[in-house]
Amino acid sequence: MTERLWAALAEVQDPEMPVNLVDLGLIYAIHETDGVVDVDLTFTAMGCPASDFILDDVRERLFREPGVNEVRINVVWDPPWTTARMTEAGRDALEAWGLAV
Repeated sequence: MTERLWAALAEVQDPEMPVNLVDLGLIYAIHETDGVVDVDLTFTAMGCPASDFILDDVRERLFREPGVNEVRINVVWDPPWTTARMTEAGRDALEAWGLAV
């Protein structure tokens, strides 16, 4: 069940970088029980100026999935995000834009 939720969040782009949240490594966990989806996510830095946009985009995208009645987002800082959390596709996308990772 959560595979489709991971795929849904792979459609959500970071507003500041040309890469999706999954490939960027911001999504730590997704759990679904009886239509309630819990998402653990982080940001690349505390005080991220795009944090409200990201939270809204995650909620909006998950609510488009059949059977999702509630979305609860838990922002976590431990473990802290590093570029090591990025997928190869995420690294490739940033490198294509001239950003070193």
